Order: sequence, then C-alpha cells, then structure tokens
Amino acid sequence: MEIIRGRLEQAAATDSKGKLLSWEDHILIAKDSRVSVRKIEHIALQNGIMPAKYQRNRNTITIEEQLKLFQSKVAVVGCGGLGGYVIEELTRLGVGTLTLIDPDIFEEHNLNRQVLSSVKDLKSYKAKVAAKRVKQINPAVKVRPIVDYYSLVNGKENFEDVDLVIDALDNISTRLDLAQTCKDISVPLIHGAIAGWFGQVTTQYPEEHTIEKWYGRVKEKKGIEGVLGNPSFTPAVVASIQVAEACKVLLDKGETLRNKVMSINLLDMEFELFTI
Repeated sequence: MEIIRGRLEQAAATDSKGKLLSWEDHILIAKDSRVSVRKIEHIALQNGIMPAKYQRNRNTITIEEQLKLFQSKVAVVGCGGLGGYVIEELTRLGVGTLTLIDPDIFEEHNLNRQVLSSVKDLKSYKAKVAAKRVKQINPAVKVRPIVDYYSLVNGKENFEDVDLVIDALDNISTRLDLAQTCKDISVPLIHGAIAGWFGQVTTQYPEEHTIEKWYGRVKEKKGIEGVLGNPSFTPAVVASIQVAEACKVLLDKGETLRNKVMSINLLDMEFELFTI
C-alpha cells in the first residue's frame, strides 16, 4: 500500500487547487500494482489526490466530499427516461456504487427521450446497457444491473446496504410500494415524475409521508404521462434536480426538498414549491 501511495504522490500534478491524478497515470499505476482502477481511486482520494476527471467539481465538492461520494451506494429504480439521465449524472459525479433495476428492453419509442437508448441497443435490456455505459464513463464505479421488476417482495434484498434510492418509475402504485420499502429499510428516497412539459421532485426521509400525501387516494396505476407522453427535455431537467437532491443527501449539505414537492412547468417556465 505504501508503494502505491508513493507512486500516486509521484504521479500527481500539483496546481493551485491541489493534487491531480491523470487517467493515464491512474490506469498505469493500477496495472503495475495489479489492483483495480477502483482501488487506485479510493487510495488517491484518501490521500488528498483528486482524480483529474473530477477536477471541475473542486470549487463545489471538496476532496473529502468526493471521497464520501465514492464510498456511497445508490439504487436507481428504472433505467428509462428519468433513470438514464440519473445514472449518467451519478456516474459522472463519482458516486462509487450503483444498483440499477429495470426488467425492460429498449424499444423504438424510447429513442425520443431515453438517453441510454440507441438504434443498436434496441431489444437489449435497459439495466445491462446502463451498466455498460457506466463502465465506459467511469470504470472506478462498481455497478450491479438487476434485470427484474422492483416489488415489495424483492425490494429489501436488492437495496441491501444502499444509502439512497432514486425513483425513476412510471406508475403510481409501484412508487407507493417503493416509498414503503424505503421506510422499512430506513433509507431516503428521491422521487421524480414526468409528463409532457411537466414534472415533479421531492426528497422523502423514512419518517416522512410526502409521497403518500401527494398522491392521496389516486387509484390509477399510470400517471398522466400515459396521456401526455414525454419529449426529450423533460426527463433531463427532472433527473438533474433529482441528482442534485441526491448529492445533497449523500453529503448532508444544503437545503433539500424534504416535506416539499417541486412542481415544474417547462411550457410556462414556472417552478412552484408546495409544502406537504
């Protein structure tokens, strides 16, 4: 371990904001030391060396916080419209462990809005395509794709040891079940929903009931997205707010949407906060 630390110190370039480890040196040291790039990233962050891929984070996220993100474990339920953007952003942010849950395959109607979809990946499982994308962007991230439906039955098992769950589902009844599972395992939940020009986001901790109160006695399985559909931009906006909320929860900083729902109207460019 001391030898690896020495190699990292030797390789790190120092600028006005601290030490940076280039990707070229990152993989070279991993290869020479016969350890994973994930292990090298962990050792670097523990020793105050920032992997250069995160250098534009530094005015917003300290190296101690970057280490905390690396040590965090997040589950994303749904790898489609919302989930694809959430996964992309969590990966680039540097969240170290991702569990990705989705039973579906990519279909042609996904191409208008689901950032992970492509013509070559039609009929491929979304969770597996998402996992491949994670590794292409950030090989230090540990990723576990689960090609299965989330349910009350398998939820606790699939969320074992996670610090946070992100809701990227598309039906109300399953969302309510997901909220219950998160309560049962005492894990925060970041909820997001989209429909046409509109969206919503909230952050719910285990002792809270914002999602249940918001949906009230709604009986429909699907929300209004089944009628309005979704263009390309709505999931990108809502997912980005979800990831910002996730970052704040994981780092325990800033003001989150606890006990509030942010309602987003991109047609009239109106953002409203409702206290629940």
